[in-house]
Amino acid sequence: MESLILASTSPTRRKLLEGAGVRVQVEDPRVDEHITAPDGPEGLASGLARRKARAVALHHPGSWVLAADQVVHQGGEIFGKPRNRDDHLSRLKFMRGQTHELITAWVLLGPGDMARGASTTRMHVRGDVDDHELAHYVASGEGTFCAGGYAAEGHGSFLFDRIEGDWFNVLGLPLLDVLTALRARGWRQGVR
Repeated sequence: MESLILASTSPTRRKLLEGAGVRVQVEDPRVDEHITAPDGPEGLASGLARRKARAVALHHPGSWVLAADQVVHQGGEIFGKPRNRDDHLSRLKFMRGQTHELITAWVLLGPGDMARGASTTRMHVRGDVDDHELAHYVASGEGTFCAGGYAAEGHGSFLFDRIEGDWFNVLGLPLLDVLTALRARGWRQGVR
């Protein structure tokens, strides 16, 4: 089966793809993620995913490259990765008892071909988490490098009372959509 180049340093994205039987090579796209969002949160995620895919594809002409980017926002206000512990705690306090959206955009680039998509999941943060719990979570460091400041698949799950949407999206890649795009381009179990 042909290998896919994942333009990402996310170990979770790699595990998702490998768990689905897709052979993956990983390359850091080295793209500045601190850009503005004139097209809103989905435009930001889509633009960053395209930039990451193109940056890696330049070094691998003729290969298939997959990139993704995740943006967390509440009412259009974007929450990137926390800048420091105070920012992290402040953000989690702000999100308490609120609903926000997590958008993951992805781009698949190949020889003369491109597929792309985006998935949105609504995340409902519990209203009963107290400041002590939030401070403990921030001190754990788990959400430090995550959009929104949490890892819902880990200890951060205690922050939520429900989600609406694709769980794979929460993990950083709308896997079923990506697999559909790969299958449309010839990927099959044990074949490519």
